[in-house]
Amino acid sequence: MSEPATSSGLRGVTAGATALSYVVPSGEYLRYRGYDIEDLCEHAIFEEVAFLLLHGRLPNRQDLHDYQAKLRALRALPAPLQDVLERIPARAHPMDVLRTACSMLGALEPEGDPSRQIEAADRLVAALPSALGYWFQFTRDGKRVDPVDSDPTIATQLLRLLTPPSPSDEQRRFMEVALILYAEHEFNASSFTARVIAGTLADYHSAITGALGALRGPLHGGANQAAMELIAPFQTPDEAREGVRRMLARKERVMGFGHAVYRRRDPRNDVFKAWARRLSLIAEDGYLYAVSEAIEEVMRAEKGLFPNADFYGASALHFAGLETNLFTPIFALARLCGWSAHVAEQRANNRLIRPGAEYVGPGRLQYVPLDRR
Repeated sequence: MSEPATSSGLRGVTAGATALSYVVPSGEYLRYRGYDIEDLCEHAIFEEVAFLLLHGRLPNRQDLHDYQAKLRALRALPAPLQDVLERIPARAHPMDVLRTACSMLGALEPEGDPSRQIEAADRLVAALPSALGYWFQFTRDGKRVDPVDSDPTIATQLLRLLTPPSPSDEQRRFMEVALILYAEHEFNASSFTARVIAGTLADYHSAITGALGALRGPLHGGANQAAMELIAPFQTPDEAREGVRRMLARKERVMGFGHAVYRRRDPRNDVFKAWARRLSLIAEDGYLYAVSEAIEEVMRAEKGLFPNADFYGASALHFAGLETNLFTPIFALARLCGWSAHVAEQRANNRLIRPGAEYVGPGRLQYVPLDRR
């Protein structure tokens, strides 16, 4: 009997089946339930994609109208959650706010029977943007905002609560695109975390809270924040080229390049890059787009690495008016519908996820009594 293969980080291991998204290693395309992301970004709004992932099909006009109305009705935050949000300090990372809000909402409004998961998912999709915006406004301006507003979409609600007043039409459309691009990506670290937790028959909110924790790391969702922190200090393309070359000489990690699955290109990056360029034309610090291109140039020439979705996604989110530490939360609020769909898929054909491990510790040791040590 042959020994099972060992793979560090489970690279190259197929850990299950999914109908949610198709990630092609060549980077030729990425599809959500059969739909190319480019088509969805060109024509759809985020709520259409959330409906697609959670319900298995694109909504018709009436479906979409009803779904948006349902989500708007679910934006309100219970008073105990508002109290918790007001107690979280302004210095906290916004991802910690989302993790806490998700766990608290699970305590206040438990899922109960797993057959209610879609209702619980719709509630989180609607309420977590409200929770982030409530905390953001309260800690900065002392305002207790009512997140139940007439904003027609989650994208416009987020812009109202998290960015300077009067975003442009281009910024509004970009926010829809960003949420769509971040919505789903097969068995990534956070989605796999959600499935592992769901596989134990834990409740829905536990699975999503775990996914939020996984996404926070700079090797996953936190990479867009790290990429912006790399880009922002440079004033010119030449300065960026020199700075990145120095980083490489010191063997420092340059965030936003390469990918665990893609080998040639990240198809999401092409969309983000086009929007970064577009938004840079109306931004006060639009020169950061040229800085980003200079960094890309060095990384291709020196390391043979391509930019992933985090790299130009970072500058595009910056040009849209968002603070850097809000980048990963935007990712999370979008991926929430993907996580929820993964939990439902795992539950539909569940098996406890329990990989083996290669033991590398010592052989048998002789126990020495305490008085002889």
